[in-house]
Amino acid sequence: MEEKKYLFEEDSIWHAMMVMALPAIASQLIALIYNLADTWFIGRTNDPYMVASCSLVLPVYMLTIVISNIFGVGGGTLIARLIGSGDDSEASKVSAACIWMSLITALVFSVICLFMMTPLLRFLGASDNVLSYSRQYMFFVVVCGSLPVIMSNTLSSMLRSIGLSTKASFGLSFGGVLNIILDPLFMFVILGDGKQVMGAAIATLISNIVVVIYFIFTYLKAGKNTILRVSISEYPSLSSLKAIFGVGLPAAAGIFMFDLCNIVINRLSASYGDIELAAIGIVLKAERLPLNIGVGICMGMVPLLAYNYSSGNTERMDAFFRFARAVGLVIGIISVILYYVFAPYIMKAFIENEQTVMYGTQFLRARCFATPLMFLCFSMVHFTQAIGRGKESFILAFIRQIVFNIPLLIILNRLFNMTGIVWAQATADFFTVVISYMIYFRVRKQEGWKIRI
Repeated sequence: MEEKKYLFEEDSIWHAMMVMALPAIASQLIALIYNLADTWFIGRTNDPYMVASCSLVLPVYMLTIVISNIFGVGGGTLIARLIGSGDDSEASKVSAACIWMSLITALVFSVICLFMMTPLLRFLGASDNVLSYSRQYMFFVVVCGSLPVIMSNTLSSMLRSIGLSTKASFGLSFGGVLNIILDPLFMFVILGDGKQVMGAAIATLISNIVVVIYFIFTYLKAGKNTILRVSISEYPSLSSLKAIFGVGLPAAAGIFMFDLCNIVINRLSASYGDIELAAIGIVLKAERLPLNIGVGICMGMVPLLAYNYSSGNTERMDAFFRFARAVGLVIGIISVILYYVFAPYIMKAFIENEQTVMYGTQFLRARCFATPLMFLCFSMVHFTQAIGRGKESFILAFIRQIVFNIPLLIILNRLFNMTGIVWAQATADFFTVVISYMIYFRVRKQEGWKIRI
């Protein structure tokens, strides 16, 4: 662990960030490809109903990320803070507890989804044209796939919390590559015409199972030389459990509210037709490239902030935060330019249907302006999580989605139809950034730190 302490305490800001963030960014990009692969291969059918079915299941799939955030983010940030304060014994107890709690929760979630599949899909806006495809995709990716997805994300967060970012990222990256290989095999060779959605779903399930097996072995091996544990010989303290849920639940709520926003987008878009639904579904995935890079930067930043916060080195903590934010903003601005220029080509890469491409180009050009603003929102949320400010983290997520985004989606839809829906994100994030900086300055004042941007 000494080389990891050097990384947290003494290494140069840019190098430490690169060591932690680059693997996280790589895993996020592969995870993006992972998610895009099914949509891209299904798009080869040029059937907008199949594409729409995949998009409809995404909000339910995102609930697996919600659950893994409770124990991955809540437990991972706490472990980093405990190590920073020198309490390795409690950190070990926390790691074991998070693994078992995520396992039990994953099993319960799978059972619920099995019995609620059709009502959920109908609620999300599934028409008769897409319902059967959506059921196929949801069964394999969510009902059968929840356990490996939740466990993989929780285990990777545990590894990242002790500085093993490369190992954490490799597993997710490997799964993405495997999914890309298996998708065409199951869709066009093993199952064939009419069953492409089922083939994509089975390929995704197999990839997720392989990933969780890798993480189990990696976690157990790391446990021989680090604080990570599986066996619960002693339970974590009550204060640790409160800290896990104090940060984990707000982090999960943030993803849930993001998911809820996508549900609103899908339902509003479905009212205009399956073509519009397919187009916005592709856009919501295509726009994830810069956002996933931003999330990767934040994931690499969080353990560094948490460790230095607990060890009292706030100057180093601030330096990491400012560096990460600057890099993210540059990427966001570049992305706006590239998305606006290449929007039609991006849509055509997914589907050749002329109407879907036309709508998608308009939608993507509108939504891309939110990218830099989104990163500022992400960085603030991750900052508050890193220093154990679960309440502020929840408030930021609540303001972004419930106060601004969802109401604006409904209002702008009534005023401007689909045009209003796709411009709501940038409008909401502009106001959210203003509020988030007000909260950020208040936190700094409460902590007794210098007020700096």
